[in-house]
Parts: sequence; C-alpha cells; structure tokens
Amino acid sequence: MSIDFVNDDSQLYRPISAYDWTQYHSDVNGNNCAIIDLDSEKVFNYREFNERVCQLANYLREQWKIEKSDRVAILAKNGNEYLEFYYACSKIGAISVLLNWRLSVPELEFIIKDSAPRGLFFDCEFEKQVSELSKLYDIEHTLCISRDLADNPYEDVLLRHSNKFVFNSENRIRLIDVQTIMYTSGTTGKPKGAMITYNMTLFNAINSTVPLGLSTESANLVILPLFHTGGLNCYANPAVHAGATNIIIRDFEPADCLQKIVDPNLGVTHFLAVPSIYQFMAQTPDFDTAKFDHIEHATVGGAPVPLATLVTWTDKGLPVKQGFGMTETGPSCLSLPKDKLIEKIGSVGLPVLHTETRIVDDEGVDVTPGQIGELWVKGPTICPGYWNRPEANQTSFTNGWLHTGDAARQDNDGFYYIVDRWKDMYISGGENVYPAEVESVVYELEGIIEAAVIGVPDEKWGEVGKLFLVTKPGVALLEQDVFGHCAQQLAKFKVPRYLQFIDELPKNATGKVLKRELS
Repeated sequence: MSIDFVNDDSQLYRPISAYDWTQYHSDVNGNNCAIIDLDSEKVFNYREFNERVCQLANYLREQWKIEKSDRVAILAKNGNEYLEFYYACSKIGAISVLLNWRLSVPELEFIIKDSAPRGLFFDCEFEKQVSELSKLYDIEHTLCISRDLADNPYEDVLLRHSNKFVFNSENRIRLIDVQTIMYTSGTTGKPKGAMITYNMTLFNAINSTVPLGLSTESANLVILPLFHTGGLNCYANPAVHAGATNIIIRDFEPADCLQKIVDPNLGVTHFLAVPSIYQFMAQTPDFDTAKFDHIEHATVGGAPVPLATLVTWTDKGLPVKQGFGMTETGPSCLSLPKDKLIEKIGSVGLPVLHTETRIVDDEGVDVTPGQIGELWVKGPTICPGYWNRPEANQTSFTNGWLHTGDAARQDNDGFYYIVDRWKDMYISGGENVYPAEVESVVYELEGIIEAAVIGVPDEKWGEVGKLFLVTKPGVALLEQDVFGHCAQQLAKFKVPRYLQFIDELPKNATGKVLKRELS
C-alpha cells in the first residue's frame, strides 16, 4: 500500500526499523507492573502483558489474516484490552483505528467508511451501535470485549493462541509506517484522520520522558479516553516506553478520580487531564483536604486553561504543568519546565526536545515577541498528513511546518502562551477578541462551573460576545455583576454583550467545548 506524505522531513526516517516495546520490557523488566485496570481489577506485569499482546497478535494474523497496513478498529472504553489491542496491531504492522465511543452511528459510519477497517473490536455495551454499523458497512470480522467472566469471547481467543510472536522479516515495520489513524475531535465539522507513524510515537515518548522523568518507578494515571491522543500519548505510550505502570480509569467521575490520585496505595506519580476535569475535581468535597505530596507531575492540556484554575491547584500545593499539543503533533510540542510553574504561570512553556516552533502572521512571516500569530510546529512528531484528505494536506502544511490553527504569543524570555483557537476568535468593531481571555476573567467570579464565549452577529460592531454560564447550585449571579466584573478587567470591546445561563456546556468526549452548538 502506497501512502503519499506531505511532510518532507519524514523521508529522513524511512530506513529505520520500529522496535517492540512490550517485548523489550518483558525481557528486561518482566516483573515490573505494566497495567492496573481499576474497573476489572486486573493487574499484569510486563511479561504477562506482552504474552497477552502476542496472543492477540497471533489471533489477528492467523484467524483474521490481518497483514501490514490493514486497518483494524476498536470501539471500546478504557481498559487493559485497549492497550493489548493497540500493541497487538503494532506487532503486525496493522493500522489501529481508534473510534470515539461517544459518537452517533452516522458519525461512526463516516469514520468507518473513510478508514475501511477489515475488523472491529468492541465493548459489549456498544453491540447495538456495531449491529447498525454492520448494516451500513461490510465489516469482515468483529470481536466482542466482555467483562463477564462466564462469557468473554475476547479472553477465549487469547487462550487459543500462542503467547510467543514471530515477526515476519519480509514485512519489516519501519518508523515511517503508519501505526494509527487518530481522528480529530471534529469540533468544527467532519473529523480528519491524522496518520500517526511509529516515528511520531517514539519521539513523543522521548519528548515526554525527558521533562517528566518517567522511569520504571513511575505510575501514570490514564484519565482521558485512550481513543484520544491525550489518553494514549499523555502518557500511556510514554509510560510503556519507559517500563512504567499505567493505572487505567474506565469512566471519569470527579470525586472518584480525585480519590485515585490521592490514594497512597496506588502511588500515582503522573497524570494529564483537560481543564474541565481539574475544574470538576476542585469542586468536590474532598478537594479541601486532599494531599498531593507523592505527585511528581500533574499536567493540563487540550484547551486554554483559565488562570483561576491554575491558581486553585497551585494554592493546594500542586502547581499544574501546562503544555501544548494536538493530535497532529504527536502530541507533545510545548512544555513548561517544572522550575517555572509559578514564575510563568499561564504559559505553555518552551519547545520540547526534537521540536521546532514559530509564530507567524497571515503571510507566514515570523512575528516579534508580544505579537499574536499562528503557531507552527515542525519535527519528527509531526504527522505526515491526513488519511484520504489531499486538500487538507495541501492547506495544513508548509515545507514541513504544521499550521496548528492556534493563536499564540511569546514573551521576551521566549516562553509561549496559547491565546485561543483562530477559529474561535471574532472581530468586534475591527478589534480581535479571543474568547479564552474573556472566559479566564469570568472564572474569577465565585460560583462559576463553566463558561464559554462566542461571537454573534451585530449590526453596529459586526460581532459582539455572547457569554454562556453554568453556575453551582444555589448560586444566583446577576447579569450586571458579571458584566461589571468584566468591564473592570477587560477593554470595552471585549466585554460580552449578551449572557445566557445554561445547565451544561456541550462537549466532546475529551471535555472540549463544542462552541458550534452554541448560538
């Protein structure tokens, strides 16, 4: 199968082979704990984990006749089976397609038809969706993942296959090969399948391990869904690369997640979450007494972070490490050094190792410090293009530089700050307004759970801001108090004109607000 890549730099890595992480740690760190699945209560060391991965890889190759570059999809919640599936596909060189289980059947149909997988693994709770999908697309093979000990087809196929895997030397897997198709969130339209190569996964692991200090002694709590780059690559994959432990949460619930983080018996040392997760955990009753002495790195990403959220966690003794990344960047590309968490609070830091970044204007010319422009990123963690999207490939890359679509600026020390998404910016009276800046000010008010600002049409100013607020039960905020607070902190053209109280902001599976659904 021939794939045309847009990122010319990727050609540098064509001759290099990909290596087997699970086999390595099975041989070298076999007794070290690999996975703790908190839902099923299953615990596997690296020897056991690799054996299960080998059994599944043998099943795929022998029963489904899966070969290198064949696509195999999974529609499942977080669990040990998810990582076993991912690494089994990697042993064969099959391309794993990670499906968002919160999508509707028509949305899943689009992705299935776009990626054309030969097989599908699915949680039994999604059996109805899979049945409907099978009527819309001819899925050659399916396998149900059940956690019922009496009837578990997934465990049955593992038992029937060897726990040793023999590589096909004639079908060598190279770093340039596509490992995963990861569909972007689709917050503004149809999702695009970012082609994630073995090279991207490797260098993201390197870029994550160095600043985070991941080692065989580390324990990463997997909070975000594994179909998302924030769950898989921040930091489940880097943890496997380092021989660390992945502790897996199946479903996020704020109080339960906070309890797992502070539990000394679990010994969590690393975790990443999106801003809304930090906000929700800070609103639980146990947050006031929570102790985080054993946490080495708590990281936030996925969306602009309100300054009030960062201050809340810093005041609790756990400064949150900001960073920036996206599916197409592997994802890690900017990270705030640990010794700058207080001094540079609000910054996403500096470029990680093996990554280049720049901020440019509309003509692709570098801006000066303090000016806002679009963030561009280049390096071995950048995806080579989108699956079946030649038009997007042409507009998203310039000489190997990925256009992130994020508005950013640098301070005089070179530290980066994400201002907002370009697409979320609106123009009021000829002035650019970045909703994230307004939202950050709103979060300073007491009793705010969630806030979102969008631009709406206005005859006089072109566009003005409309603020959507979710407040804590029993909190009665007045419009004049909200607008008055904004007027004290913001230029007049940035102050929202309208305010609407709602019960909940619409979000995708990773907690990003779907502003297209607000009006």
